[in-house]
Amino acid sequence: MSPILEVKDLQTSYGTVNVLAGVSFTVEQGETYAMVGESGSGKTTVIRAIAGLAPAQAGSVKFDGQEIRGVGERAMRPLRKDIAMMFQDPTGSLSPRLTIRNLITEPYKIQGMKDRDLDAEAKRLLELVNLPAHFADRYPYQLSGGQARRVGVARALALEPKLILADEPTAGLDVSVQGELLNLLNDLRERLDLSMVIITHNLNVVRHVADRMGILYLGRLVEEGTTEAIFHEPRHPYTNCLLSANPEPDPDARLDRIALKGEPPSLVKRPTGCEFRDRCPMASDICTQVPHWEVTDGHGVRCLTPRHL
Repeated sequence: MSPILEVKDLQTSYGTVNVLAGVSFTVEQGETYAMVGESGSGKTTVIRAIAGLAPAQAGSVKFDGQEIRGVGERAMRPLRKDIAMMFQDPTGSLSPRLTIRNLITEPYKIQGMKDRDLDAEAKRLLELVNLPAHFADRYPYQLSGGQARRVGVARALALEPKLILADEPTAGLDVSVQGELLNLLNDLRERLDLSMVIITHNLNVVRHVADRMGILYLGRLVEEGTTEAIFHEPRHPYTNCLLSANPEPDPDARLDRIALKGEPPSLVKRPTGCEFRDRCPMASDICTQVPHWEVTDGHGVRCLTPRHL
């Protein structure tokens, strides 16, 4: 069975700045794939390029076996029923002049579905995300951050998509509300057989919802594998640094923090050899060479001195 989403060598540039330098990954039906990395690593650009909201000058994006990179809006429009986007700022993406009823049923109007009972659909969608039906008459400014997120999920589910692209779905929420939202997403995935790509820098989110994960650095994947394998045996030093910085809820836990040196280098002038070597705690002379992507037992890594190989 073919993956629901197949991305190969995706490349995006703005002028002379190469933001994505050949990103490849797949997502199976019913799977959640998380992409992790520091701010500026290209995570959001990946899903915006998949959705046709950012340029992609090279590479391939296949959805359900159909090539969608570079297709025009006319060809893309029918596919928008099957690919839904959840934006990072839920309140900012909701028009303050529209009621929640109008916001979550707007996709039906955009797709010309005039036969839908919008009141009934609004009630159904709100129930799906565990919000009372009377919320349909509210405006975005009357919602909490968690409620606004749920409205964003409801709107994304309106057209019964096969794939959801979620950009930082828990950003700005306190821990308890994060947990509620993640439980909701897991429940919806199982009930509706959804596939999801989640962009986040929060590794606790990844551990809670993702089947597989990819680590992005300067627009390239440096490691990819099952979530369990990467959390237990990270192979790339960058992954190890990110995991060591992850907050630990146990106050008595002994933490071996690994500090990253400096800031990520400029994309205007990429480093030669391994692009991570100037910040890497394990760098050696061999790191002046360019590392290649190698996969062992389904676990991929781009490193000249990987761990546990």
